[in-house]
Amino acid sequence: MSKAPYAVQAPDSRGRQHAQPDSDDRSPYQRDRDRVVHCSAFRKLQYKTQVFVTREGDFYRTRLTHSLEVAQVARSIARALGLDEDLTECLALAHDLGHPPFGHAGERGLNEALREFGGFDHNDQSFRVVTLLEQRYAAFDGLNLSWETLEGLAKHNGPLKNPPPTIAAFDAAMPLDLKRQTSAEAQVAAFADDIAYNTHDLDDGLRARLFEYEEILDLPVIGGLMRRALDLTPARNRVRHELSRAVINTLIHDALTESRRRLAALNPQSAEDIRNAPGPVIGFSDEIRAANQALKRFLFARMYRHWRVNRQTHKAEHVTKTLATLLLTQPGLLPDDWRDRAGKPGTAQAAEVVRDYVAGMTDRYALDEFSRLTDPAVPA
Repeated sequence: MSKAPYAVQAPDSRGRQHAQPDSDDRSPYQRDRDRVVHCSAFRKLQYKTQVFVTREGDFYRTRLTHSLEVAQVARSIARALGLDEDLTECLALAHDLGHPPFGHAGERGLNEALREFGGFDHNDQSFRVVTLLEQRYAAFDGLNLSWETLEGLAKHNGPLKNPPPTIAAFDAAMPLDLKRQTSAEAQVAAFADDIAYNTHDLDDGLRARLFEYEEILDLPVIGGLMRRALDLTPARNRVRHELSRAVINTLIHDALTESRRRLAALNPQSAEDIRNAPGPVIGFSDEIRAANQALKRFLFARMYRHWRVNRQTHKAEHVTKTLATLLLTQPGLLPDDWRDRAGKPGTAQAAEVVRDYVAGMTDRYALDEFSRLTDPAVPA
């Protein structure tokens, strides 16, 4: 399928911060995607929580499987709209590289411990991973991704009026047009994140029996899909799969219909027209947006605040907050290479090192490190 005129065009890329020869075989965005897939931060996502800590079971989503599902949804939408699929997929795979252990619970714990030094923001940390923390090249830090990929990561949640520190510093050196809309490809990746998140959390919540099938029947749109799934089969595990497939198909179909309507009204002739648009071109219709919000509210009340999840959330926040607080006040407890960079206790420099150290942990490593630092019976 040929690209739409408003798609990002690889020959028009604004390049990379550090000049590198073009590839004869791959576009800039294929190279970016491959760099993300091969980086250590991406591999560690397999042991980072989505909602359920990895030891809760092998079938629940992790941060890695979430990213893969986002990429599948994003690529499907990008193909249907004539966008650059490789850029869209790269952004979907990279959007959570900065997530700490234990998902949003770990983020809250880190944010609380480092509040005096700006707290913690996983989007800024993702940007930090790809521009500074990955050290795979002799000539520079980071992955040296293309401008278009970095723009999409920086504006994952839309234009930025007050960018967080890492993004602000990079923007000063290589401007990312932070106040304008981002590319349609980046908008698709962000939207696919929302679609995948709600759909697979609904599936995981049903699998974990945090709520029952019948509780979903009153939800707008989703309730009708639930009734149809129940009519198709008496097998409860098959009902769950039928529902998940129906929800994803419904959300994607509506997003395509609404996005095509917006694009037709705007009639963009270039990617710059998308960036200059007064609002996003990717979105839901009013009906599906309301249904999606109702699903979010349901999941918040019945899943994210379920007593079983609350207990795990409490422990996760405690672990990350304790680790960060302890290491900030006593950076001498850090491994040698980290300790040398941390400097004096309780300083902004120490906070930066502790932020990177704890955020880079997997769930398992964080729990092991917590035991090593707080349990006298566990060897250091």
